[in-house]
Amino acid sequence: MSRPTLVVPCYNEALRLPVIEFARSMAQPRGPRLLFVNDGSRDETSSLLDELASRNPARASVLNLATNRGKAEAVRHGILQAFATGATVAGFWDADLATPLDELARLEEALVRRPELEMVIGSRISLLGNSIQRDPLRHGLGRVVAGSIGWTLGLQVHDTQCGAKLFRSTATMKSIFSVPFITRWLFDVEILARIISLNRAGKAGRPEAIALELPLGRWDHVGGSKVKPADFFRAFHDLTRIWRATLAPGAAFIPAEGPQAAPDALAA
Repeated sequence: MSRPTLVVPCYNEALRLPVIEFARSMAQPRGPRLLFVNDGSRDETSSLLDELASRNPARASVLNLATNRGKAEAVRHGILQAFATGATVAGFWDADLATPLDELARLEEALVRRPELEMVIGSRISLLGNSIQRDPLRHGLGRVVAGSIGWTLGLQVHDTQCGAKLFRSTATMKSIFSVPFITRWLFDVEILARIISLNRAGKAGRPEAIALELPLGRWDHVGGSKVKPADFFRAFHDLTRIWRATLAPGAAFIPAEGPQAAPDALAA
């Protein structure tokens, strides 16, 4: 399998971006290609990303969004850019590296071992022998939301919201990302909901067959997250919107036709 492209969404990350870790990855022979998406940042993120990418242009690039679009759209435009430039596997990784880049090999190996998979989801499950360090309050609220997500989707999925995922460049995955997401925070859930809708229409495989949830060996809580406790409660409203738009009787996800490009996205 060729080297994957990792989309790293960034909004006002100048003081938090782990530059040393990203630079170290760029220096490794088999490390991923990095596509940093600057989501209309108002601080020095843009210049920081440009400087970082200039160290190894063959391994890193920057996609600038002129205005802040939110993480969902930053990821979507990044994945579309990666697919459009020839990536056979693309994914996204949170900029704070709460999931260390070393964990990428775990997700890659799953795609190599199981060619039928089109999507691998990193999952923050605490198991004997791994190291998953989560904020107790956020974890507790997250488990409540996770139960509602599983019920809404009708899937036994433990953790949709982990910021470490890989997608194979297939017709299904390109369709999934062809249309803007309707929520900013639960777009991970929308991805699965869209797969379910396409499967009902005979245009995609069953989510249980093409998507794999894979426990991570390590995840570290990093302070300064832009997700606040209030967002957990808004999640129930967003789940209802996703169900009505995609999964309710008579509803269906309709992919866009033709190439999808952000009118205000500029590659650097």
